Amino acid sequence: QVKLVESGGGLVQAGGSLRLTCAASGRASFSSYTMAWFRQAPGKEREFVARFTWSGGSTYYRYYADSVKGRFTISRDNGRNTVYLQMNSLKPEDTAVYYCAAGTVVTTDSRNFAYWGQGTQVTVSS
Repeated sequence: QVKLVESGGGLVQAGGSLRLTCAASGRASFSSYTMAWFRQAPGKEREFVARFTWSGGSTYYRYYADSVKGRFTISRDNGRNTVYLQMNSLKPEDTAVYYCAAGTVVTTDSRNFAYWGQGTQVTVSS
């Protein structure tokens, strides 16, 4: 079992920044999981935002949705079992509940992520 807890959401003006944090607990093999961020806006389906896969040593891979590429950065600290999402140049359309997820498959499909946090609200005002 993996427990995920997100924090860092809030209200910010367009053009501003936020950093989301996802703290994982429950398993010693945190580094073996693919970690991702998804978001869900009111009335819309949950969508992929960013993914971080660590392949061991200093090799890792980051992948982003086109809508956030160049503005958001995903990172992880395996020593602290934590994943971050730095969000810059925020837009009103980024408003959503953001979820942290952990899985064993390298994918953008939310159905393949077994563990989820409770979500944190991000609201961007125009």
